[in-house]
Amino acid sequence: MLNGHRLIDAHVHVPMLDTLAPAWIDWAREFGADGLLESVWDTDGRPIPARLDAVFAAQDVDGALLLCEYSPKATGMQLFDDLLPLVEYNPTRFRPVANVNPHLHFPIAKELTRQLDHGAAALKLHPVHGGFRCDDRALYPAYQVLEERGVPLIVHCGTSTFPGSMNELADPEILLPVVRDHPGLNVVLAHGGRGWWYDAAAFMALSYDTVWIELSGLPPKRLPDYYAKFSLRRLSRKWIFATDWPGVPGVAANARAVVDLGLDEETAALVLGGNAIDVYAGLDHLKEAS
Repeated sequence: MLNGHRLIDAHVHVPMLDTLAPAWIDWAREFGADGLLESVWDTDGRPIPARLDAVFAAQDVDGALLLCEYSPKATGMQLFDDLLPLVEYNPTRFRPVANVNPHLHFPIAKELTRQLDHGAAALKLHPVHGGFRCDDRALYPAYQVLEERGVPLIVHCGTSTFPGSMNELADPEILLPVVRDHPGLNVVLAHGGRGWWYDAAAFMALSYDTVWIELSGLPPKRLPDYYAKFSLRRLSRKWIFATDWPGVPGVAANARAVVDLGLDEETAALVLGGNAIDVYAGLDHLKEAS
């Protein structure tokens, strides 16, 4: 817990290092804590569950959502099943997040269902690295499964500098038909419109009860600038805390910096963990005592 509030990092990458493009390793070394890849991963590039757990415990993190990604044209193949030993080590702290790519998975609903049956808290789509539009009707069977099971959709909505990225596919406006066609589906805008779409992301979050802004990859001190056209007091109640670990020096420091923007206690509780508990599947055990 952080300052008496549950702390959930909703955007964490812990892949097998030998499945990744070299640019991913360079990114983690440039933006992450010094020596992290050597301390949490073994010499074969496998994450060590006990060391990962210790890192997040030291950062006062109660829950961390572990992402995977099937993006062979960009960052590589971060397989869902590689996350399961980490979750098994500490299922109280760690939950996996599903990922599918319509170019690779068919029938897409079958593969999504398989991952959800292993306890996935959400489905993450990465159109920028995967090379697809999220309003593609080929994805609608997956959205139907999510809506029926009460599991949210996370979509990468922000620029990426990795080779092979298709940044034009990050525009959150592409999701408007999905939001309209699936009114019972929570949609989380990862990276909050980073780059060119902050206004669109904020407008959507304030216009739809089911749309949320996830803060991964956004320096907390810059948030008032990114969303300068909107009431921060109102918009912050639709924020979900996340870091994009390991590409961040420290989780707790980021969380404190978000709160230091002037969030009241109620809003801080929502941003740090309350919204995530309400939106993602299977986090009820992290609810704070009343």
